[in-house]
Amino acid sequence: MDETKIFDKFKLDYKFKTKPYDHQKSALERSWYKDEFAYFMEMGTGKSKVLVDNIAVLYNKGSIDGALIIAPKGVYRNWYSQEIPNHLPSHVENKTILWTATTSKTKDKEYQQLFKVDYDLHILVMNVEAFSTKKGLEFATKFLNCHKTIMAVDESTTIKTPTAKRTKAICALGKLAKYRRILTGSPVTKSPLDLYTQCEFLNEELLGFTSYYTFRNRYAVMKNANFGGRRVQLVGGYQRLEELSRILKPFSDRVLKENCLDLPEKTYIERQVELTDEQKKTYETMKSAALALLKGKMATAPHVLTQLMRLHQITCGHLKNDDDTITEIKNNRIASLLELLEEVEGKVIIWANYVYDIKQIVAAISKKYGEDSIVQYYGAVAADVRQKNIEKFQDPDSPARFFVGNPQTGGYGITLTAANNVVYYSNGYDLEKRLQSEDRAHRIGQKKAVTYVDLIAPKTVDEKIRKALRKKINIATEVMGEELRDWI
Repeated sequence: MDETKIFDKFKLDYKFKTKPYDHQKSALERSWYKDEFAYFMEMGTGKSKVLVDNIAVLYNKGSIDGALIIAPKGVYRNWYSQEIPNHLPSHVENKTILWTATTSKTKDKEYQQLFKVDYDLHILVMNVEAFSTKKGLEFATKFLNCHKTIMAVDESTTIKTPTAKRTKAICALGKLAKYRRILTGSPVTKSPLDLYTQCEFLNEELLGFTSYYTFRNRYAVMKNANFGGRRVQLVGGYQRLEELSRILKPFSDRVLKENCLDLPEKTYIERQVELTDEQKKTYETMKSAALALLKGKMATAPHVLTQLMRLHQITCGHLKNDDDTITEIKNNRIASLLELLEEVEGKVIIWANYVYDIKQIVAAISKKYGEDSIVQYYGAVAADVRQKNIEKFQDPDSPARFFVGNPQTGGYGITLTAANNVVYYSNGYDLEKRLQSEDRAHRIGQKKAVTYVDLIAPKTVDEKIRKALRKKINIATEVMGEELRDWI
């Protein structure tokens, strides 16, 4: 059988743009024709590609002419800039639009293309936060009413809270779509009860319950408690989970990396982080100052690297001043990291290039997951404590789920095979340190494929550093000053 062709089983004339893995084919075979389906696929297993192919197949069949993809702020731009262009077959004529809250004459003209009824596939990508606003809701409603549509919620745990405004809005809008999909690597982040509204979006009858509370009473063990003289009911445990699993099976596909024998040993993912207005302003000011400083003098690598480092710091949300004080800059990076961690199961390594970054990460994770959930490994941590932190992290029974460090200190000689997900909150210039830090998880003792996620501020030096490292270029030693200046 021609590997570029989709399933003989369905007799479809469809060609993949990018070759699917066996588990992706299997997920697509099970789902493409169904009105509702859940892709419970662990990060790194390629759930985005499955959805794009699902959209394309339905379009080819004449079943849809529109697709609404909803994702968190840290992810939705990736759909527009990477996932759709990379995986949507070139023969699918499409109009793909990224929704933004701010408008202009150009943007309004672009939006009008979405509402035309023609032979093209119309794709609208929106951030989930927009559905807490009247403007976002009205725009999505208009789009859904214009087309035969598939509606998909990526990282669907963002609609796990039954009382949340956006959850109610998205579940209501789902009724306007002909097909519905949810995507997440970790459908249960805190409790099995997280599943209710995710499945309600797909179809309120799928689980067999008319309300969240009847669902809760079936699968949770409730206990009475007193708070300030007031009697309340709390979840004390869970029951009948095998039954719940059986109910989910007909309309979901669960994929874990450990079960994907066809996956590569290393998978690389980029997660875009949008700069705040404050960051943009500071970045442009610093960029102008750097170019003025370097003008007329020989652009030596050390000089340029210093300026690039300052620009890079701004993308991370801070700036180190000449007197060693730190200026904090409002940013989305920590929020993007926390969103990412919700998607990931098991232990995670987080590498950061700056001590300031490490401290911010530690504070945010400690607040959300507790101090016992995190261990640190960088210069300020005593050597004996570092060793104990490695042992804690490697211990499967330890509550230590997150390892936070910098490659300069922790990139060499240590084993961190308890994790198969590695996040680069910020990168340095040194290729060797990057490669060495990657190998802390990917080494003897690792039994799973390893996924590496880079947080990237698009169209900044942040992006250029990552691209150079991916090409195995050691920026610190191989790139000359004049070449580097073009990065500013």
